[in-house]
Amino acid sequence: MMTNTFTPHVGGVARSVASFAAAYRERGHGVLVVAPAFENMPAVEEDVVRLPAIQNFNGSDFSVVLPVSEFLMSAVSRFQPDVVHAHHPFLVGSTALRVAHRFRLPLVFTHHTMYERYTHYVPGDCATLRRFVVGLSTAYANLCDLVFAPSDSVAAALVERGVRTPVVVVPTGVRLEDFAAGDGTAFRRAEGIPDNAVVLGHAGRLAPEKNLEFLTDAALRLVAAQADRHFLVVGAGPSDVAMRRAFEAAGLADRLHVTGVVVRERLRDAYAAMNLFLFASLSETQGMVLTEAMAAGVPVVALDAPGARELVADGVNGRLLAGADVAAFAQAAEGVLTAPAGRRAALREGALAAAAANAMPMTATLALAHYQHVRGGAFMPPPEDYDAWRGVLRQLRAEWELLKGMAGAAADALQQPEAGRPLAPDQGR
Repeated sequence: MMTNTFTPHVGGVARSVASFAAAYRERGHGVLVVAPAFENMPAVEEDVVRLPAIQNFNGSDFSVVLPVSEFLMSAVSRFQPDVVHAHHPFLVGSTALRVAHRFRLPLVFTHHTMYERYTHYVPGDCATLRRFVVGLSTAYANLCDLVFAPSDSVAAALVERGVRTPVVVVPTGVRLEDFAAGDGTAFRRAEGIPDNAVVLGHAGRLAPEKNLEFLTDAALRLVAAQADRHFLVVGAGPSDVAMRRAFEAAGLADRLHVTGVVVRERLRDAYAAMNLFLFASLSETQGMVLTEAMAAGVPVVALDAPGARELVADGVNGRLLAGADVAAFAQAAEGVLTAPAGRRAALREGALAAAAANAMPMTATLALAHYQHVRGGAFMPPPEDYDAWRGVLRQLRAEWELLKGMAGAAADALQQPEAGRPLAPDQGR
């Protein structure tokens, strides 16, 4: 399993890799995880190879892997894998190609992310760069023996983009036992939320691509409507400040609770503290936090988008809104909150049933069956596909260098005083 993100980083891909690895090991299979080094990672890890990496790339909490030495190949040789599974097309994904080629092993790739929605983390983000990113991930997929898509929506998008490699849907399953019997009352008290409050919840990375401005506007409307309502946000990220400022401006800062990243029992208790889960992201490939919330029996209100539409059945386990309209979203959530007790109980049961249908034992069985199908094959990509991937990679590198040069020139120009204008007090030092 070769990934750009892994523990202690908290994110969808890292959690997916960790969950599948644990499920495979529980069944007696061997799993070697190859991942970058991260700050505060465990001092001792079994069957994990850490690669040197640059931490906190461009202000994010991601690591960028540095060139890999021969020690990785030695570790893989000792492990003797049957299959190589790449979880990214970039960085460690490139290394996965080399590993699969050297050891003549089948290569599986999970297309976890719609990468074009994340190029704002790269200096010089533009439409050209987004096209290159799509082209690179598509070309990478065509080099592999099998592609896992985490949802039907992503599978359809990959085929439409020109992925010819067989694509199968393998979502990341939820470990139901991890989210059952949480202590919501204890969590509320720890966060200063009244026992009898109505708690709207959200969990995930707090970043612009998660459509959090929309979500904050909707939550503000709901919280302002009733004095006993609070908004509980589990996660951290660059959008944290904007969310806090919005609640402060509305005079509701005391009813917003941002916990930062929480894990394990505390995450289970956080979901148990919620009455309704709100989700507005349009950039997901699968809604892992939605499955987790449902495993805790929490109904969901979400926008109709990939990742949500596969899990949220409108009127069965929550509400699924077709249009990105804040007023309509808030109204739908209001309808769930004020529904008769019997109706709310039915939505809770629907949420639990949806989570059970996406339990890890079933998705792990599915993934293992696909591994068995490709096992014994050799990584021998058609030369034209390999040339196409390398061609897009060269274009991406050229575009990157051009954008870096333009950004540097612009920065230099901004630092120079205009002719005839005096220097500001802090210029020229």
